[in-house]
Amino acid sequence: MHVVVTGATGHIGTYLVPRLVRAGHRVTAVSRGTRQPYHPDPAWSQVRTVVADREADTFAADVAALRPDAVVDLVSFDLATTRPLVEALRPGGAFLAHCGTIWVHGPAAASPLREDDPREPFGEYGTRKAEIEEFLLAEGDLPCTVLHPGHISGPGWPVITPLGNLDPGVWHRLSTGAELLVPGLGLETLHHVHADDVAQGFELALAHRDAATGRSFHVVSDRALTVRGFARAAAAWWGREANLRSVSWEEFRAAAGEHAQASWEHLSRSHSASTDQARERLGYVPAFTSEQAARAAVEAMGLLGPSA
Repeated sequence: MHVVVTGATGHIGTYLVPRLVRAGHRVTAVSRGTRQPYHPDPAWSQVRTVVADREADTFAADVAALRPDAVVDLVSFDLATTRPLVEALRPGGAFLAHCGTIWVHGPAAASPLREDDPREPFGEYGTRKAEIEEFLLAEGDLPCTVLHPGHISGPGWPVITPLGNLDPGVWHRLSTGAELLVPGLGLETLHHVHADDVAQGFELALAHRDAATGRSFHVVSDRALTVRGFARAAAAWWGREANLRSVSWEEFRAAAGEHAQASWEHLSRSHSASTDQARERLGYVPAFTSEQAARAAVEAMGLLGPSA
């Protein structure tokens, strides 16, 4: 199968492209050409690379001109850039696998979340991804599927901390035993996933095209972590006990400064997503737990030695 991957040198693509090559596919990697893959892999020597900018008017036609059997679209964030690609691919009938997000759900009303649960997305990112999913799964002439990752983690990628933000000070406090302020009770959930497990999901969707078409799938780790549970597990990486103090959101915002809004965006959703549908229909089995995915990222940041 000839597979075109857009955003191929990003975090997911870094793992996905070599997977596809090893599975026997002919792969064309499309990117802006501004960076190399996060990790070297000999499989890249067998990959055709094409430089193209998503914002260019000719992007969709350029991708379709590659005559793919399937397209994995990792870099579409609004309907305005998704619709032209679908229209360009429709005559050739390529299978389109789109990268969504569990944020299409909005605040969780039940746990774990299922793909068909009622949704109330909010914020630009989740709302736009929900619009894309609705459009793609209603597409009658082009086979499409949507995969929804959780908080993507792993080496080389900024990892969401136990407080739901990217503040490196969180890791410093957990590593030293310093006090860490936690908004509320710290029982909200965060659902991480290693980028290679997301790549696994896309590889499986291509391998089981009929089962994937017309559906969306959560691709996350086996279990989400609560704020407190994640903080305690992370502190143990350095042989520490987490020194946590519950505070109001008002006090937390004052202390967290620029990182407070990111915490609110993640913790107010409090996502824990089911992988039952991906397991049953695609054979998806995540290789990394949430803790393992996050730890791999922290190790790559140079803040922690490799695990035994």
